[in-house]
Amino acid sequence: MARQQGWVALILALAIAAGVVLVTFPLQLGLDLRGGSQLTLQVMPAGAIRQVQAEQLEAVQEVLDRRINSLGVAESTLQRVGDDQLLLQLPGEQDPSRAARVLGTTALLEFRVQKPGTEQQMQGLLRLKTQASAVLGRLKNRRPADPSTPGLPPGATPPPAPSFPAEEMAKAFSALGLEVPAGASEADQLELLLAEVNKRIVALYEPAAFTGRDLTGAGRQQQTNGPGWDVTLNFNRAGGEAFARLTQSIAGTNRLLGIVLDGRSISEASVGEQFKAAGITGGAASISGNFTAEEARDLEVQLRGGSLPLPIKIIEVRTVGPTLGAENIRSSLVAALGGLALVAVFMVVVYRLPGFVSVLALLLYALFNLAAYALIPVTLSLPGIAGFILSVGMAVDANVLIFERVKEELRGGNTLIRSIDTGFSLAFSSIIDGHATGLISCVALFALGTGLVKGFAVTLAIGLVLSLFTALTCTRTLLRLLMSYPSLRRPTYFLPGSELPSPAA
Repeated sequence: MARQQGWVALILALAIAAGVVLVTFPLQLGLDLRGGSQLTLQVMPAGAIRQVQAEQLEAVQEVLDRRINSLGVAESTLQRVGDDQLLLQLPGEQDPSRAARVLGTTALLEFRVQKPGTEQQMQGLLRLKTQASAVLGRLKNRRPADPSTPGLPPGATPPPAPSFPAEEMAKAFSALGLEVPAGASEADQLELLLAEVNKRIVALYEPAAFTGRDLTGAGRQQQTNGPGWDVTLNFNRAGGEAFARLTQSIAGTNRLLGIVLDGRSISEASVGEQFKAAGITGGAASISGNFTAEEARDLEVQLRGGSLPLPIKIIEVRTVGPTLGAENIRSSLVAALGGLALVAVFMVVVYRLPGFVSVLALLLYALFNLAAYALIPVTLSLPGIAGFILSVGMAVDANVLIFERVKEELRGGNTLIRSIDTGFSLAFSSIIDGHATGLISCVALFALGTGLVKGFAVTLAIGLVLSLFTALTCTRTLLRLLMSYPSLRRPTYFLPGSELPSPAA
């Protein structure tokens, strides 16, 4: 009795936890149910490659697939269109411009050393870059004042941020040989200035000592002494040794180590004299570029995904709505709930009290299943919902096997409690075999399939694992709980009286 009460308490606790999970973490819907972003990508030939071949298109697709996963978008679809185009659909991604920025860059990371004798030029360019970046950042971050801001009426803007003095701006443009475009705003002028400064900084570096091909991972962390974020790098053995040699060569000098991404200098660092003996060892480094959280995240995604073997051009970016529409979604839900209701009626009519218990177990199964989808998370599309409903059928099938065995034992003259225990024992091997073969199919679908097929495989596999728990644990526990009440301990609640053996027999 104590063991049975323990199982009841466990099931109740799991049900409460699943309910809390569903309230806290809403389910993610796929592109066909929720909408998202769609990008059409053109793979461009470069260098000695004059025409994009199938293997090169596949290599680009693999890199983009790694970046998509790092974006946190599930159930994405990336398919080929023609000989040199890819169609990418990102469910739930409502900012296609950000997706385009992250996916479209080549992400070629280079480590370069400053040329000797350029210290004075570099210092002037870095001062200009720091000043222009700070002013541009303040201009971009200006927002309408919060209604609670003291001394400002609702909707008012705060006082103007300190700007780049016009005289200094004109002097910088003249020194760099730039012309101010007609009608350009201060932010436009600063962006033009920064682009030229970055170009000149990169020109002061020697050719790349090594690239990001030796990266094994990338991460991000917030700075301890400021609001900015750093991007962390981890190298393989060859990369770690190359980085140590590179830093050793400039340790204690005034020459800087530049980190260049797609031809743009994103960080410049000096190496202290304490690293003169062996350089910076350990196979790790950190990029300190005063990044925002989003910039650090995007850079991490690009570096972890790897460099694109060929450049791509995004020829179309658009936000798409749900392809099924609200009415079709409602119809699909009505059909699914109607089917489940018919299954419940069938189980109760055919199997009586055990059928009622199986309905309760199926409700628990559905609750646990949806909670698992929310925790992983699994993005639900129509194939995913189909996998869920199919797994419900598998869970019902397990209950049918058990109850048919119980009925056979009752027809053979066994007592009710013995028939229940024997029914579960005899059906156990059949249930395990059926679920094992189903899981093998899921593994094959996930390994060989793509996109929506993988979503179907994942939801079906989760359902099969949980149906084992509900069929062999929840159903048995609930049935034994009911059998503790003498008024329910009647064979006719399991089998029609005409099928029960007569007392004389």
